[in-house]
Amino acid sequence: MTLSRRQFVLSAGVAGLSLAGAALPTPSRAADGESRQLRVIAYNVLRARGWPKNSPLARRAVERKQMARRFALELALYDPDIVTFSESPAPELTREVARLLGMEHARFEGGSFTGTFMSRLKVVESRDTPVVGERPEGLFTRHWGRAVVELPDGSPLIVHSAHLHPGAAPAVRLREIDAMLASMQGDLDAGRSMILMGDLNHGPDSEEYKRWIAAGWIDTFAKVGEGEGLTFKTDDPEYRIDYVMATGPIAGGIRESRPLFEGAFRHNAADSRGFALSDHLPQLAAFDLGK
Repeated sequence: MTLSRRQFVLSAGVAGLSLAGAALPTPSRAADGESRQLRVIAYNVLRARGWPKNSPLARRAVERKQMARRFALELALYDPDIVTFSESPAPELTREVARLLGMEHARFEGGSFTGTFMSRLKVVESRDTPVVGERPEGLFTRHWGRAVVELPDGSPLIVHSAHLHPGAAPAVRLREIDAMLASMQGDLDAGRSMILMGDLNHGPDSEEYKRWIAAGWIDTFAKVGEGEGLTFKTDDPEYRIDYVMATGPIAGGIRESRPLFEGAFRHNAADSRGFALSDHLPQLAAFDLGK
């Protein structure tokens, strides 16, 4: 059974009940004759403050502690199985989002901008900043984490959530990518299913992007997306810096990839009071898992 938007509001907002345990769609519950699908969303949430920051309605939503319900309601419309947040708010809020979505919850707090990992699938393990050897000084000041979930057929899926260094100069990001690829090398060599998702702070025409592709990562939007795929900012997007990439067997099932320039994720600049949930758009990707 899929919960309607109205049912979600009644459950999460009026009755105050958790959606955990509800019969939400999962990869193992595909209809007869249909392929099971894994749906993932990467989202830089700007610490759940809303955007633009001078919006009176955003301030009110924060003051009234409505943001967890607002995020969960909007995300639930896309039936995600895995959601990652960059620039996460306090753990109390992200745990509430996970509870409302019926997901397990983990935090990656190695840097100053926390990452959050949420999954309907069983989380086998999670690790913050899984570098090889000692943590390099000055790197991963945002977040990077690795989680392993169990797919419906029992096989593992490795998910890397990352928020790389910002700024025009690529030097720090390139060092971060080199450290990440060193950590991933064993899994890449073994051909394991992996997803990389998050705010990578570089465009698809950059040296950073070329490093990922050369290592065997497939950009899901470049594979199946339409248009330019811009993710920043939410009123008039100009840059594509948020990604879902895949490698290994899971990459053979890429079916959809697009930024969510819609609903409460999008800001109408002509509305002086309205707001979007963040200054970034979420990036959605879907994968067929077979029947």
